[in-house]
This record gives sequence, C-alpha cells and structure tokens, in this order.
Amino acid sequence: MISTPDFDPLAHIYRWLEWITFGPYLHRCRVAFLPRMRTAGRALVMGDGDGRFTQQLLAANPSVEVHAVDSSRAMLDQLMRRAGKNAVRVHTEQVDARLWKPGNHRYDLVATHFFLDCFSTSEVERIATQIGSATEQGALWAISDFHVPDSLFGRIVALPVVKLLYLGFRILTGLGAMSLPEHHPALKTAGFVCRERTELLGGLLIAELWSQADHQHSIR
Repeated sequence: MISTPDFDPLAHIYRWLEWITFGPYLHRCRVAFLPRMRTAGRALVMGDGDGRFTQQLLAANPSVEVHAVDSSRAMLDQLMRRAGKNAVRVHTEQVDARLWKPGNHRYDLVATHFFLDCFSTSEVERIATQIGSATEQGALWAISDFHVPDSLFGRIVALPVVKLLYLGFRILTGLGAMSLPEHHPALKTAGFVCRERTELLGGLLIAELWSQADHQHSIR
C-alpha cells in the first residue's frame, strides 16, 4: 500500500519556509526556463506546491492550459488562488503521482519542480514512464531539484543539508523518501534528452530542461 505524505499543513506557510531556508533561489530554479515555455499549449505541472510556478507560467503564456496534479488538496487550493483570473485555464487533480494515469490527455510541456525528490529511484522510473506516454513529440520537461555535487562542497555542505531537509519533511509530512533519486536514467528511458542545465548555490540546486530525443529543439 502506498503511503502518501501529508503536505496540507504546510500549504499556507510553504512560501515563507522556503524563503527562510533558501531565499529566492528555489524559485529562480523553477522559472529558469520560463521563456522557453511561451508557446506551450497544454502543460502538465506536478507537485507545484502553492502554485508560484503555475502563476508565472499562466502570466507568461496567455494560451497555455495547465493540468495541475498534487496529492495535497490544500496546495491545489493555494495554486488556484494564485492563478487568479487565469484559473479558468487550470484543471486540478488531487492524486498521488505514483497512482496518476494520463488518460487521453497529451502534453507539450511538463514541469516537476522540487517534486521528484519525494520519491525513490524506482518510483521516479514509473512516474517518468507514465508522463512519457502522455507527451507529444517535441515536448519539453522542466525539472528543478536538489543535488549533491561530487566535490568537497558536496560532501561537507550539500549532503548534510539534503539529509536535514529529508529529516524535516519526514517529521512534518510523513515523507517516506530519505535520499535523492537518480532521475536521469528514468527520463532517458522515457525518451527524453537533457538539453540545458544550470546550477545555483554551488550545485546544491539544479534546473534542467529536457526534450524528447527525436526532437531537434534548439535551446538558445
């Protein structure tokens, strides 16, 4: 049986928890590739928390329709409030990503910001397979996440920070994962290639833009 963590108690304070711990840097990762998303037609946004990325995507792209998936009803409610007048272009679905089914929907944009780190590597593989089956040719996939660089900084700073975050979220939400998953093999198996990557805070934070392998999308 799948045990779903409970993020509802954090919905109203998530922004401030994030700001206190990392300032603006997590959000900078979320919007790092926003200019590349202005022509997307249908976006799958998984685990956007209180909806700050979705809010900016809707503002930057006046025609995109968003399918927002999250296990937390309170987070989805916050997302819809942030969407404001653009909420008519948002469809929400409350479901654990491990149980999500794509149905007949097809997406040309996927966004998973600080989300895949909530799952094990094997769970990410299954999620990526499901998402890959629901994307159109040439779809883009934007990812933000924590990262432990293979360096002295990674060992003495990044790794302890990541371990502390996992411990905190286990206490606050019941999160089962306790280490970062390997998402690169999962996305490659699902048919995506990493086109661009940026790092912040010495590599503790990463933002990546992927697209399907058979699509020669040029990122400038």
